[in-house]
Amino acid sequence: MASDELRSSVERVGDRFNLGEYEIDAYLTVLEHGQLTASEIADRTDIPQPRVYDTVRSLSDRGLVELRESRPMKIVAIDPAEAFENVQSSLEALIDDLESRYTAPARDTEAVSLVKSRSTILRYLEEVIDDAEYELALSLTPDLLTRFEDKLRTVTDAGVSVDLIVTPAAEAPDPERFDYLEVATTARARRGITTPVIAVADGNYSIYATQDALRDDQDRYGVIFNRSALGFLVSGFFGTVLWTTAERTLGENGESRPYPRRYASIRRCVKDLIDAGGEFYATIDGRDVEVGGQRIVRGRVVDVSFEMTEEVAGLTIETADGEEVTVGGRVAALEDIEAHQILIGEHEPPAIER
Repeated sequence: MASDELRSSVERVGDRFNLGEYEIDAYLTVLEHGQLTASEIADRTDIPQPRVYDTVRSLSDRGLVELRESRPMKIVAIDPAEAFENVQSSLEALIDDLESRYTAPARDTEAVSLVKSRSTILRYLEEVIDDAEYELALSLTPDLLTRFEDKLRTVTDAGVSVDLIVTPAAEAPDPERFDYLEVATTARARRGITTPVIAVADGNYSIYATQDALRDDQDRYGVIFNRSALGFLVSGFFGTVLWTTAERTLGENGESRPYPRRYASIRRCVKDLIDAGGEFYATIDGRDVEVGGQRIVRGRVVDVSFEMTEEVAGLTIETADGEEVTVGGRVAALEDIEAHQILIGEHEPPAIER
């Protein structure tokens, strides 16, 4: 659609729906009664008698009512399905044309946003779930689990590793009636309505919100870390505070995923290596703890450290020249490297995916 035609379409739709207060009152009154005279409309509304004729002629010009020139003049309602039929099809076509011209706003890679709208929080939750390429951490209420069930099934089928917490535990669907392994790799339940709603895609794009915010409580909020390095705050909170205290297991997939694998969470990586056993190779893309700056290390995994509380996890990599390098998670201090992305292979260090 050409620019001039598109502008005209927007103006036509706007004009059709640009009803004043008198026009709205008159239209709804006629719809309710089917047919009225101008005097009857004045009696049933607050429209002054001198304004009634102009008002109903305006409605007639828009095709919303029919004027029958009798004595007195009759204002007859038109079936809304008929009156708005052309508008509906025109509006659908207009939306399609507008969508074709829509350019999604670029997102600041370090953007942090505070939002209070329930609909906005839900939109970002959906976007984070869709954005996950290889790892997804979630804390959802049972209602949200139902809402996003189809999307979670899609990302799980795509091979994304999903850690899911359902809270409060007392309201979580019974595993005998709900197949958690269709929507998650591992699912746990956690007590309490104080548990926040969280979604973290690949360790960086994340959202944190209170459960109250999703009940339209205007005093509550959600925080969006929009593909920001600060997303590790939410990821770390999920892994150390929420996941370790979610004591009831709802479902856990015992089948091993194929290699190579990518991880954002070193906790998840180390746990998988311990469960699998055998010899593995790693490529670590991270930051040097002492001097800063990016550092990439490749080599054989010679040691892992993991506490049963799941709060401490680390790797030791032996490089090709025999150097042993220790690897920790985000904000690591004791290890040599803070890992941002971990790739694990069975026979050689995997290539970094860009």
